[in-house]
Amino acid sequence: MRSSLTLVGTLWAFLSLLTAVASSTSYFLPYWLFGSQLGKPVSFSTFRRCNYPVRGEGHSLIMVEECGRYASFSAIPSLAWQMCTVVTGAGCALLLLVALAAVLGCCMEELISRMMGRCMGAAQFVGGLLISSGCALYPLGWNSPEIMQTCGNISNQFRLDTSIMPKDEENSLQTYLD
Repeated sequence: MRSSLTLVGTLWAFLSLLTAVASSTSYFLPYWLFGSQLGKPVSFSTFRRCNYPVRGEGHSLIMVEECGRYASFSAIPSLAWQMCTVVTGAGCALLLLVALAAVLGCCMEELISRMMGRCMGAAQFVGGLLISSGCALYPLGWNSPEIMQTCGNISNQFRLDTSIMPKDEENSLQTYLD
């Protein structure tokens, strides 16, 4: 089977696939931001969260120790994270599309011409810009009540609270949920 790519093109296809898979995996994993609530570790990404408080019997709070998505797009804690979800997801999708086309170019003759390679490179550049823009948007959501509850009450955009959580964390969380 003859390839339409040179040795450099084949290396480009392999690295494209590697970076697209790494970017997409990072996008779906909920380990972008860490904090704690009720003595349990909590982590967030743009649209996923691990460990979250729910009301138990008698209005007490318990931590559900599992990872999951927010119930709806509007349940994502901030507008910045909603935009980050869309922009970063579009960038990852574009990178995956280019990588899969490049891998197919390794297997099929005359699939990728010089002009097509340049267009795919431009698409990769746009995908990288979208992912970078999403990463820049992410800290804009650090001033949402959910993040402040987890990472400290004086958290703000581009700055997380590094002090110790309030002594009466459960009452503070209860006030947030009310």
